[in-house]
Amino acid sequence: MRVVIAPDSFKGSLSAVEVANVMEQAISKALPKMETICVPVADGGEGTMDSLVSATGGKKVEVTVKGPTCKPVGAEYGVLGDNETCVIEMASASGLVLIPANERNPMVTTTYGTGELIQAALDAGYRTFILAVGGSATNDGGAGMLQALGMNLLDETGASIGYGGAELGRVASIDDADFDKRIADSSFMIASDVQNPFVGPTGASAVYGPQKGATAEMVATLDCILTNWADLIEEKTLVRLHEKPGAGAAGGIGGAFQAFFPSSMRRGIDIVIDYTGLEQKLEGADLVLTGEGQIDYQTASGKTPMGVAEAAKKQGIPVIAIAGSVGEGIEELYQYGITSVFSIVKGPMNLQQAIEHCEEYVMFTTEQVVRTFFAKQN
Repeated sequence: MRVVIAPDSFKGSLSAVEVANVMEQAISKALPKMETICVPVADGGEGTMDSLVSATGGKKVEVTVKGPTCKPVGAEYGVLGDNETCVIEMASASGLVLIPANERNPMVTTTYGTGELIQAALDAGYRTFILAVGGSATNDGGAGMLQALGMNLLDETGASIGYGGAELGRVASIDDADFDKRIADSSFMIASDVQNPFVGPTGASAVYGPQKGATAEMVATLDCILTNWADLIEEKTLVRLHEKPGAGAAGGIGGAFQAFFPSSMRRGIDIVIDYTGLEQKLEGADLVLTGEGQIDYQTASGKTPMGVAEAAKKQGIPVIAIAGSVGEGIEELYQYGITSVFSIVKGPMNLQQAIEHCEEYVMFTTEQVVRTFFAKQN
């Protein structure tokens, strides 16, 4: 008998690798003779680089860049085992995790550091990129990234604007004379499950701005700023981002890639499944365990548990998802191959308590799940 363990991270507590290891220990405790295969995965957010680098025997390279508030931060890019493909994880340079919750403000945060990561990888000779854009702290339409790569964004006087969402409101023209020429000779795969347009009621600012610290007033202001930015981009490139699916990913950086880079978009979980060889590793399995910190109706938009379940369903393998918390709308997940969903929480507690005891609770819940599932065989 065999169990494939393919979880995402439980944000704020355990990485995908750590979750997989804990689940494996729990299975070994309950069923010592059970064969297990660990395949830590991600869906384009934090942990995507680690998953791909680990699966392919690659490496990580450290770079000091401007963080989302322009303070220096230590970031990393990944190089896959082929030594040709580079993974840029936006959260490493421009992520929410780099800013305390009470200091988050998309009017000032910038994607400049993400551009510096790309530049460092270009300098090292890489031309094939996977871009994991989840977990950003920004809403600057990718302007900071473009600035780091040589794009001159000018105000009405011809002077360069600064960094961040508010500064983007001053932009009047785009000068691409110094934009890094190596980009045209490269390829960029954007790993994202986001289909939101650039602007409007389902755009970058309205949907994702609040989780980055935006008030209702900021959301309205940022949407106007991005609309002007989209107008300028259309005038410059003839690419209309306003309603374009995926352009609103990561505060609009998806649109910047679509307009100025040789790029394509693909669900992050599908990229990870391909590179980790998950479908091949599923062959002959009796059960698949997956999970992440929160499972609810949003999981069906292409999050890790859904992607894993879709892959397992093709082979008729049941999938049990284990989550830090279970929200509304999980019934929608059953059609994609998830058999059942379990929360690790044992009783009434706050989020901090759940995070502090996450390893213990994942261990306990996994053991109970596999004991039940394999009761007849055991």
